[in-house]
Amino acid sequence: MTTEISLTNARKLSVAPMLDWTDRDCRYLLRLISSHCLLYTEMVTTGALIHGDRDRFLAHEELEYPLALQLGGSDPKDLAECARMGEDAGYDEINLNVGCPSDRVQSGRFGACLMAEPDLVAEGVAAMQQQVDIPVTVKTRLGIDEQDSYEFLSDFIDKVSAAGCEIFILHARKAWLKGLSPKENRDVPPLDYERVYQIKKDFPQLHIDINGGIHSLDDVRQHLQNVDGVMMGRAVYHNPYLLADADTAVFSGDGNVLSRHQIIEAMLPYIEKRMREGRPLKSITRHMLGVFQGQPGARRWRRHLSENAHLPGAGIHILREALDLVG
Repeated sequence: MTTEISLTNARKLSVAPMLDWTDRDCRYLLRLISSHCLLYTEMVTTGALIHGDRDRFLAHEELEYPLALQLGGSDPKDLAECARMGEDAGYDEINLNVGCPSDRVQSGRFGACLMAEPDLVAEGVAAMQQQVDIPVTVKTRLGIDEQDSYEFLSDFIDKVSAAGCEIFILHARKAWLKGLSPKENRDVPPLDYERVYQIKKDFPQLHIDINGGIHSLDDVRQHLQNVDGVMMGRAVYHNPYLLADADTAVFSGDGNVLSRHQIIEAMLPYIEKRMREGRPLKSITRHMLGVFQGQPGARRWRRHLSENAHLPGAGIHILREALDLVG
């Protein structure tokens, strides 16, 4: 678990919770690249934790800290129980998903549709905070469907913050719950960074992070002039080494960053351990395809992993072979 002071600093740059992507193997890789940024789990539903294999869902490495657990759910009692599990497992923060627009999430009454029920969100936040001593945060959109005025967003923030939430991550576009797929919801509704900036001005006592369409550390530095923190998503997943400059450019660290080759070498003992636990090599290497993005041999690296990591008998020799193909 991370100290509160370093967690506050880590919030300057975080990597978004991304379903099917930010699992523990992905997070281990990202932490080798940046030691400072805040990492998030994939969204875990309260039902999965209460009725499923909680040890598997909550498992992580100590190296991953600072680390936040994102929950999906709406029942305050269930959220409180799962928040307690998260803190007991060592997570630094519990985050409530009020931003996912998928039909499956809506049918479970959580995600972006909860923006229409700020009182319920507030009740859930209060219930979680009664159970844990770590921060309880909310990740949300700017609005949903026709409920997309500034007043709607401001009222939501006002009600949920009154319940004790002091940290909000705002995905700077609204969600269309009717007629758009989750993929389309990442691109079609226009970004409105100014609205996020205005929320920070109107709620100066709150910690406001911005998310959505942020592709570079230059973007990060620009946003930090107006908000408290920046969350990056797909840009980091597809080109994870862009985090290599984050520790100096965002956090004023010492700049002692591993090279791409050193990062792969550092992954090998972890991969061997995970494979002994039954994790297929391809499930780990899929997160590593973009490590050499923009470098000579990047295509050969991706191709060798993609064509060989799934084969019977595949082991870390596949990665060593792929390393020989890049400059």
